[in-house]
Amino acid sequence: MSGWLRWLNAPANWCGLLAATGVLALKALGFLGAWGLGVAALGYGAGLAAGALWWGWPSTKEDAWEALKFEDEGDAREAMGRALSGVRRLTEHNPGHRIPAPLAQRIQRLCERLEGLLDQWERSRGHLSLEETFHARHIAISYLPEALNTYLSIPPQFATTKLLANGKTAQTTFEGVLAELETKVEQLGDDLASQDAQAFLRHSEFLNQKFGRKDIA
Repeated sequence: MSGWLRWLNAPANWCGLLAATGVLALKALGFLGAWGLGVAALGYGAGLAAGALWWGWPSTKEDAWEALKFEDEGDAREAMGRALSGVRRLTEHNPGHRIPAPLAQRIQRLCERLEGLLDQWERSRGHLSLEETFHARHIAISYLPEALNTYLSIPPQFATTKLLANGKTAQTTFEGVLAELETKVEQLGDDLASQDAQAFLRHSEFLNQKFGRKDIA
């Protein structure tokens, strides 16, 4: 949204416009005489000031964004859910238009995959190792948010044109980080699915041994 649109849509500006409109309506009815236009300007100023006191002063500057920071504590589902929700909101807000649309879509898809992993984890009869559990939690709570925070701190022009020490731009490097996280999430999901499949196979073999048809001599 452009600066002037942010000013126009600000509640304080609308409060001032309503006050000025009220004054102009009184002038149209003949109550204010020749002083109507000047009083309308004063009315706008008074309404703007009152609105600013209530809702904050309108600005043409883009809203500041708050860096993502989450604690790895408490219930894993809740902690990971809060972090993923924060990543989604920040990606949708896209401060400074630093995140190109394809990259934003990729971040959103990774969040969806992580949420799917959480659902799978809850349903699964399998178990992740302590190391894999650590990775699953920290991909959502720290690895992804911190990578996004760091990327957003880089000016857009620099991020897309300047080569870093690895010979890649910051945007390309961030895309590589996302690829690594995507691969790890897929591996975790496959691990749980493989364990569930093995458990299903063992149970099927047990039922077959117990209730399957026996050869009749």
